[in-house]
Amino acid sequence: MMILNMWLVFIVMFFIGNLIFVSKNKHLLIVLLSLEFIVLGIFFFMLLFLSFIDYDMYMLMVFLVFSVCEGSLGLSLLVSMIRTHGNDYFQSFSLL
Repeated sequence: MMILNMWLVFIVMFFIGNLIFVSKNKHLLIVLLSLEFIVLGIFFFMLLFLSFIDYDMYMLMVFLVFSVCEGSLGLSLLVSMIRTHGNDYFQSFSLL
């Protein structure tokens, strides 16, 4: 029963993160936070799955390295966007 609750927590985390990501948000920071929430849900799923099959946790370390790199890349894009446009609204800049 406890394992079922943990799987349910993962599913809820993943779908709430996706719901926030696909909804119409104005700010880039909210989108980046929802992406990090999805990554945290996937990390939780990998932790449960690898411990369930009694596998080595080395892959979790690799996943954490990639998620930290993804987070730092997103924050650097946010900072550069704020420096060039003055805010993080999606409507304030065009693709032209």
